[in-house]
Amino acid sequence: MADAFESSSALRRNLGLSLAALVASGGTLVCCVLPAVMVALGAGAALAGLVSAVPALVWLSAHKAGVFTVAAAMLAVSGVVLWHARRLPCPADATLARHCTRLRRASVVLWMVALASTVIGALFAFVLPVLR
Repeated sequence: MADAFESSSALRRNLGLSLAALVASGGTLVCCVLPAVMVALGAGAALAGLVSAVPALVWLSAHKAGVFTVAAAMLAVSGVVLWHARRLPCPADATLARHCTRLRRASVVLWMVALASTVIGALFAFVLPVLR
């Protein structure tokens, strides 16, 4: 029973780490993708209004290297923990095993969404400006 509790605790921790990585990756989208998309769509005035309402966007854009470093670090930590927990045993009880499997799957999906968000943000922040 102790192994099942430890496994469940580890899977919940993994879900939390994946969620933290997703939030950090969301910062990359806000810092770099949102302004580029708004300007590309001709919503420069709306972007100016958004920046005046949320001045932290300017700080995020000015410190995009730090934002991406934090996001990459969170992704790396979360990915390593998910990798090590991939073979943790699930409880023998059918209901608990379903919850265990669902938590494991949710953690991996959140991590993949966070990774995709960071890659898209990096394209907008570092690759596309060089190509212009």
